[in-house]
Amino acid sequence: MVEILSRKDVLERYGSMEWISPYERIIAMTDGELIEVHEFHARNRCIGGAAWEVYHYPRVSGLIIAARREGARNIFILKQGKTELKLIPGIAGAGVEEAHVLKDTIELTYAGLAGGGIAATVCRGMAEGCHNIEIVELGGGGKLGRAKLVLKKYEKVVIGVDDTDNKEKGATWSLMNEIAYKMEKEELGHYLMHTITQLYTNNPNKTTNCVSISVTFATERPKELVERFRKELERLTVSENTGMAVYRKITIPDELRAYGAKVKSRLVSLSDAYEIAEKFGIETIPITGERGIIGAIAALAFSDSPEEAVKVYA
Repeated sequence: MVEILSRKDVLERYGSMEWISPYERIIAMTDGELIEVHEFHARNRCIGGAAWEVYHYPRVSGLIIAARREGARNIFILKQGKTELKLIPGIAGAGVEEAHVLKDTIELTYAGLAGGGIAATVCRGMAEGCHNIEIVELGGGGKLGRAKLVLKKYEKVVIGVDDTDNKEKGATWSLMNEIAYKMEKEELGHYLMHTITQLYTNNPNKTTNCVSISVTFATERPKELVERFRKELERLTVSENTGMAVYRKITIPDELRAYGAKVKSRLVSLSDAYEIAEKFGIETIPITGERGIIGAIAALAFSDSPEEAVKVYA
């Protein structure tokens, strides 16, 4: 028998059990086709559990097309649908059975064996962002656990920016971090990622470090978020060449990644930047000039790969 519990219900019933460790937060967003889920694992400290899931979930579930870990946070990219999990005790213990985008919510059905079953049900049901949970089987011990999580639906917005400082003052990485943090405090979206992209080090137009920045949000108010961000950037930049770019898709096409690699390796023209923007539906916004748009789009290309983004190519 399926039991439907709100987050409050789950906390009241299971919150005092010392062998239950609640996930801190779960955020799900979509571009209308794919789903991106950010799961902040138990107490946002359990790196071991996060690593376990990133390894096992893609092996078990055909819905997961990409998985990575940032500390104790897991980031999964899923296609919609239903699959039969390949669960093997002791080898492949848990995964996502179903993923669906509805009008106002995103619904994910998890299943797992033993501790993986408890994570699939009660631990996730305690997370901030969980609207309610439908427990099919509680799990634990050697039993299977299965539950559907009902989460608020968000849209993904990635903002790239380049060229906000001059040789006397300013720092693009920290300015972007502060504006993004302010957007979250104003409840315009959840600030999820900050990526620094190293650009071509021999660019004659650079200040010192020659990097561009992207920040990633999950939001219900994408237009308002972008406009508010634009105004803050316009107010605070000290450069005459600041450019901003906005991307709203879950995945990054190979050609866009190749453009980013090119900007890291050599000088790229503004016409090349506008061409790639038009091809992939990237919104370009000159703030005080257009030159920064070249690097801003490159920042979008590496927004989901911060370790690669910081590498020097040339």
